[in-house]
Amino acid sequence: MVPGKRDVKTPRVGVVGVGHIGKNHARLYAELPGAQFTAIYDTDRAVAGERAAEFGVKAAESLEEFAEQVDAASIATPTITHFEIGRELLARGKHLLVEKPIADNSAHASELAELAASRGLVLQVGHVERFNPVLGALEKRLTNPRFIEAHRLSPYPNRSTDIGVVLDLMIHDLEIVLHLVRSPVQAIDAVGVPVLSRGEDIANARIRFENGCVANITSSRISPEQMRKIRVFQEDVYLSLDYQNQSGEMYRRTAEGLKREEVEIEREEPLKRELAAFIECAATGRAPKVSGFQAAAALELAVEITKRINA
Repeated sequence: MVPGKRDVKTPRVGVVGVGHIGKNHARLYAELPGAQFTAIYDTDRAVAGERAAEFGVKAAESLEEFAEQVDAASIATPTITHFEIGRELLARGKHLLVEKPIADNSAHASELAELAASRGLVLQVGHVERFNPVLGALEKRLTNPRFIEAHRLSPYPNRSTDIGVVLDLMIHDLEIVLHLVRSPVQAIDAVGVPVLSRGEDIANARIRFENGCVANITSSRISPEQMRKIRVFQEDVYLSLDYQNQSGEMYRRTAEGLKREEVEIEREEPLKRELAAFIECAATGRAPKVSGFQAAAALELAVEITKRINA
């Protein structure tokens, strides 16, 4: 058995990094059945103490102490720290959910994925839209996508600005598109513009796949409005889905012309579904919906798009 790894049906779980995103992980772990929420760790001791008191768990003094108190953990720290923290916890036999992007470069992403696989540990990556009921509705109707258009817009976040919008926002849609198309990338055209950050704040990528499918993806974090939508065109049907409002519509070709149908979607918080799935994987050893290898592939594509923007 890997040192520090226990065979448990109810894993002890904790959160590393309890800022804006990590606080939501903590909130849900405190609510979800099937796990014991036991510890948090944050280099900001004041924030750690505040969150520990709020959720009734222990604030570890160090990552080593944290590791002794958990079987599984979320890492919700700045992207540049994911590799070192992830490697340390995997070496100690802990199942991990790492927020996206998995790492700040492809080599580190691949190393984490390989390390988890070699030790028989779960490495799930926080591409939360994969747990949005909207995507489930799309997958049920997916046959052979020919054109995909995705828009992900938000106001300036004042966080995650250590990375550009491609790694911050577009990577969600890149991972989804790779999942839906399942064909090698043939060509990429990309453009991006920095506005308030050193990296790009608005970007567009047009990706052609070997099977002929084309994806056009736009992401912005300087928009006055929020939008998270995807449209998928197939030979006989066009689907328009809204991740944010968890709604959608479908236009099907019939003998009488185009027929509009509303897509029924059972609404539920995607992050809650994501964390519940992670707990189940940690308890059973089941493969996660978004593995380290899948996340590494999305990161590699995002890094290539960023290179094209900066060329």
